[in-house]
Amino acid sequence: MEIITAKYAGFCFGVKRAVDAVFQLAKEKPDAHIYTVGELIHNPNVNEKLRENGIDTLSESNLDEELKYADSKSVFVVRTHGIPSSALAALQTFVQKNPQSEIADMTCPFVAKIYRIMEKNTSDDTFTVVIGTATHPEVIGIASYIRGDFRIFSGFSELSKAFESDFAQEIGAKSIILASQTTHNLEDYQKCKKFLKNLYTNALFFDTICNVTETRQKEIEKLSRECDAMLVIGGRESSNTKKLYDISREHCSETHFIETAHDIPFHIKQMTGKVGIAAGASTPGYIIEEVQNTMSEQENFAQLLEESFKTLNTGDTVRGIVTSVTNTEVHVDIGSKVTGVLTIENVTDDPQAKLENLFKVGDEVEAVAVRVSDLDGIATLSKKKVDAHNNWTKVVEAKENEEIIEGKITEAVKGGVIAYALSQKIFIPASQTNVPKNGDLQSIVGTKQRFKIIEIKEDRKRAIGSIRVVIREERKALLENFWANIEVGKHYTGKVKSLTSYGAFVDLGGVDGMVHTTELSWLRISSPKDVVSIGDTLEVFVKDFDREKNRISLGYKTEDTNPWKLFTDKYSIGDVASVKIVSMMPFGAFAQIIPGVDGLIHITQIANKRIAAPAEVLELGQVVDAKIIDIDTEKHKVSLSIRALIEAAAEEAAE
Repeated sequence: MEIITAKYAGFCFGVKRAVDAVFQLAKEKPDAHIYTVGELIHNPNVNEKLRENGIDTLSESNLDEELKYADSKSVFVVRTHGIPSSALAALQTFVQKNPQSEIADMTCPFVAKIYRIMEKNTSDDTFTVVIGTATHPEVIGIASYIRGDFRIFSGFSELSKAFESDFAQEIGAKSIILASQTTHNLEDYQKCKKFLKNLYTNALFFDTICNVTETRQKEIEKLSRECDAMLVIGGRESSNTKKLYDISREHCSETHFIETAHDIPFHIKQMTGKVGIAAGASTPGYIIEEVQNTMSEQENFAQLLEESFKTLNTGDTVRGIVTSVTNTEVHVDIGSKVTGVLTIENVTDDPQAKLENLFKVGDEVEAVAVRVSDLDGIATLSKKKVDAHNNWTKVVEAKENEEIIEGKITEAVKGGVIAYALSQKIFIPASQTNVPKNGDLQSIVGTKQRFKIIEIKEDRKRAIGSIRVVIREERKALLENFWANIEVGKHYTGKVKSLTSYGAFVDLGGVDGMVHTTELSWLRISSPKDVVSIGDTLEVFVKDFDREKNRISLGYKTEDTNPWKLFTDKYSIGDVASVKIVSMMPFGAFAQIIPGVDGLIHITQIANKRIAAPAEVLELGQVVDAKIIDIDTEKHKVSLSIRALIEAAAEEAAE
């Protein structure tokens, strides 16, 4: 039998940090009562050891009640999976009231990052889709930080089925946000991402699967293809271990989920061939060693320890944890007899960069060994080489997934511009920018642009992008959405785009509609310029539309601005108004009461004596007081009288 143990088996950095910290607290604070809020990790063996050391577990679902009986001198350890925001708030309130107590937050950094993403990016205008197990503590915690609507899906199958019903209507016009549980299956998440990307061009995607999880999943996929049997070690409640088990089962039917060496099936111990051993992130090393020893019938722990320090050769790619950072060097624990060392020139070409700003203790680093000295105990590492490979891989994936990426235009060159995105220089031909033909490409230098990778030249590691593709696709989606929702009477806010002799064209957001001159004003106008100017913002409504001809007729004037309505709201029969003489006829004079409404002063109502023509008493442009003696609502006609006011004044004087 050949036994192959996965390189990335057992505790990840976050879990190891949490477990070590709790046992250290038990030693340093013998007088304090230590609690974990929820089980620290999903491994019954570790949790049993915690209980043996006097560390109790509080239930987050009943935390308020349990805190009533907690010691005033307590240490509350927040588990690696995190806790809901309400539970954290309850702990903080307790600590404020009991200053001798404290909170030790052991939330996995990858989970805490998702909390920050949710707080920053979600709102009432967003709809968040979370891929993961709805009952898992990590997902429950993530959900508590989401503002606005959200739904949790177990995977691609459940997500795609939701769109076969009315889920799209539930989302409506809200912006989509996608994130996942840190331990979710990477391949399944990528399917979800691609599916939503095809439906929503403005969606925000956050790749929140832990890179340690991603590495483990890729490793177990490869290992399960090579082995005749697989043993996957971890707690039954461990989500990441279940994912490893599921991946392994796809390629190796003889895959077994075990918690300890006692669970190894008898026939596996007797078989020949290759047996692979993998473990979840919450599986302690001693359990893995116990399984290894049982399978190999060896108890030589010294030999196991020696094997863990594998020989490192120049050119090997390694992963390690940062143990110290200075202004000149970063030291990395790479699980070898030598210490990995990174210097600034092997990290970045940026002369302004500082190592202290790029790394912190606990960071996971992937690098290539460029020089190994067993004598000095040092391996010089290069992160730039790995980054260059990884960044190019991201560019290739962006092309394959038709991903929209954002980059800064750094310079104009012959035939186009250079954009910097995904840590790569990407060429965008002039014809693929949004600059008009023969326009000045310098005009977009320094700006951020969204584009797609449309061509990859693998041999030269060269990528070609297109801004126009994104603009075209987004405009198409905008148009389809617009025409799908337009209806007669619907109101829009738009800007005047252009003017003609017969009306004004208004941009409704990528689609133009026309307001005819007769719809711009209740008054007679000679040109649209009399009412609006290019760039004005108008509130308009749809009067008619023709989808096939892409024509939209808009209305602008409303009943609230109808001069006749304004007049009747203000005046009644018997009221006196100051009016302006606007024209004179043989039978009388017309006077403007308000713009758009004129009244007739009949020749018999101009004076209290007989006159031959209105011009004997009145002049064009003259403003006089007149009494409203009749309003014909049906024909929109008003009769005025100056004579009535003269006679009333004479009667008052006589009295």
